Amino acid sequence: MTSTASSTSDTRQGQAPHDQSQTAWQQRLRRFGYAPGPRSDGDGRGVVDRLVPPYAEPSPRLWLVLGVPRPLAERLTRWSGWLGPLLVTLMAGLMRFWNLGSPKAVIFDETYYAKDAWALVHRGFEVNWDKNANDLILQHAGHVGVPADPAYVVHPPVGKYVIGLGELMFGFNPFGWRFMTALLGTLSVLMLCRIGRRIFRSTFLGCLAGALLAVDGLHFVMSRTSLLDGVLMFFVLAAFGCLVVDRDRARERLAAALPVDAEGRVRPDAQVAGSLRLGWRPWRWAAGVMLGLAIGTKWNGLYILAAFCVMALLWDVGARRVAGARLPYLAVLKYDTGLAFLATVPVAIVVYLVSWTGWILSPANGKGGYYRNWAATDGKGGFWSHVSPDWLRSLWHYEHEVYKFHVHLSDPHTYQSNPWSWIVLGRPVSYFYESPSPGADGCPADAGQKCAREVLALGTPLLWWAACFAILYVLWRWAFRRDWRAGAIACGVAAGYLPWFLYQERTIFLFYAVVFVPFLCLALAMLLGAIIGPPGSSDTRRVVGAAGAGVLVLLIAWNFIYFWPLYTGQAIPIDNWRSRMWLDTWV
Repeated sequence: MTSTASSTSDTRQGQAPHDQSQTAWQQRLRRFGYAPGPRSDGDGRGVVDRLVPPYAEPSPRLWLVLGVPRPLAERLTRWSGWLGPLLVTLMAGLMRFWNLGSPKAVIFDETYYAKDAWALVHRGFEVNWDKNANDLILQHAGHVGVPADPAYVVHPPVGKYVIGLGELMFGFNPFGWRFMTALLGTLSVLMLCRIGRRIFRSTFLGCLAGALLAVDGLHFVMSRTSLLDGVLMFFVLAAFGCLVVDRDRARERLAAALPVDAEGRVRPDAQVAGSLRLGWRPWRWAAGVMLGLAIGTKWNGLYILAAFCVMALLWDVGARRVAGARLPYLAVLKYDTGLAFLATVPVAIVVYLVSWTGWILSPANGKGGYYRNWAATDGKGGFWSHVSPDWLRSLWHYEHEVYKFHVHLSDPHTYQSNPWSWIVLGRPVSYFYESPSPGADGCPADAGQKCAREVLALGTPLLWWAACFAILYVLWRWAFRRDWRAGAIACGVAAGYLPWFLYQERTIFLFYAVVFVPFLCLALAMLLGAIIGPPGSSDTRRVVGAAGAGVLVLLIAWNFIYFWPLYTGQAIPIDNWRSRMWLDTWV
């Protein structure tokens, strides 16, 4: 069986040698599970293993049981780090691309983003469409003219450009404007498998996290709908993945620079750990690009940028401390912070500005993008007109107006919800609903009454409700076991979730939560790894743990299948639809 590298491994990577004494508060916290852990190499784990823990060694036993010849079984085992994630991704892709053009309609906010995307890839800015444009687009297979009158829109262009790529490839139709979100949703499953494998050092737990994401209803629906939040989720997860790889690369370089003693063992060194320059770190620059694309999709990417920057610097502190630095915070401030800032914040700003190129290059005579001519008309004169280009002042004014819109948006909506209710799926959003008669639109002829056909943005309930306990678990691991993996997962959830509590009076929706769904899956995978048990546990412990974890995973998969008709817009008898409305607030 493949080792799960459960949550008890690699939890004390941020510690440096010191005496074994403990303060009074540490002693008191031990009753809650606080474990400061070993502070020297006396535990048998060398500094290299604590800086860069080895991956769990997979076993070919499963392939041999299935009758695969040993040479092939060993080769498949070596490939499992990619083979497993690719198989999970294939499953996710088949589900997301199956019948992607259905419903053949403009559902929910596709009415904005599908048309905005088509305008952007043809004109470089969004335009005002006729009120009957949706019907014309569907009736004429997308062969409609693009208006010239600019439109006031309140989201940056990156996500709409992404949607527009699918439209350019497959046409201005439901399949075309959903293609890229389905592709990014599928690729996010692959990324999560690999990210989970890297942070847990276990292919099994990585694939488990990806499989959970593949069967989450909210992620699934958002992958099949041309909204911006699924695109934002992809860039946020990509940025997180880049930072995780950067963490490993930096720690590998630290480990390689440490001295070797007479016994051939690598030892911590205060001089090396406190003064080594880690270089430009290309993966951190890649994270800056991804974060810029995230902000260029929706502005809440700014909160994620801030959270991830702090997280990455704390990782550097932990790495230098493990390597032996006496003043790790000072070392990070001196050698890491400047380049970390340069690789993220300025890069993100540049990427964001570049994303507005179509709007910037549009005419400034009133025939270009909305507010493109503001600097030459209403904004003419003043100090800034002499020191900054017109396009920059016009763009700044546009952004200021958009900010006021977002802050003061309070128009009531049937499906709006408070963020307190998101984590328990209090109020999902219905993207599409029809009541076909028996014998029409997939409704069985013998239904006896009208059917219900709905696309409901609802997370898989059992997954989300189990994730509530998983969040508590990772918070405990982070607070009392100082597990960096739990802290990273908690940071991802918090960065995507907590900022919305600042805007509880604003009109907001549960589907915004798709941004932190991958981190919920990581949290649940970590909890399941703990349930299965750490390597070295007794056979009885592992069998009982694996059975319990397996039952929960199978129940989550069944739950996804049960709600499948509501995720894909399939017509079902109205009584079957009612049986799936587990909470009154789902109707």
